[in-house]
Amino acid sequence: MNVFLSYILLGLSLAAPIGPINAAQIDRGIRNGFMNSWLIGVGAVIADGVYMLVVYIGVVQFLETAFMQTFLWFFGCFVLMYTGIETFMNAGKIHLEHSRGKEPLIKSFFSGFLMSISNPLTILFWLGIYGSVLAKTAATSNPSQLVLYSSAIFMGLLTWDIAMASISSSFRKFLTPRFLVGISCLSGLSLIGFGIYFGMQAFNLLYR
Repeated sequence: MNVFLSYILLGLSLAAPIGPINAAQIDRGIRNGFMNSWLIGVGAVIADGVYMLVVYIGVVQFLETAFMQTFLWFFGCFVLMYTGIETFMNAGKIHLEHSRGKEPLIKSFFSGFLMSISNPLTILFWLGIYGSVLAKTAATSNPSQLVLYSSAIFMGLLTWDIAMASISSSFRKFLTPRFLVGISCLSGLSLIGFGIYFGMQAFNLLYR
């Protein structure tokens, strides 16, 4: 049980650092409420699952090629820049009484999925973190335990997403419209900033 709880804690730790997903969750929670914010996180967790599967079946060498890394940085740049600009442009349209439920839930889900699946840092993160967990667990445990521990990581990720969605959707009850617009603007600028960073990394790989 202690080992299982430690893997849940690992999942929480993986989800906690502030990045594009958390910024988008805060914005959706304030703008549209709990479900939209939570589905951003669910989409990201599904993308995490894809990369966990990729590491598990050993498609690591393909992702480590210069072409794939450059492509992934550029694709991540495009997704984050687009999402950030859209968030920033819509910041002034927040209305406390009418903003909930404006964005379709499926769009929130795919926004989270695309932001995570196109994030090269997510790829490197899972290759490093889950790759080492996989190597350690595979050496000392049977396949059923490996599935159990991987599920514990997922539980940690989903727990963090629920917490983020609850906090961000609750904040709007205590904040003024001007402050909500300010948070949304900061969220959009944060996503644009991550997008610019991704673009710079792509150019560095392209011209090195």
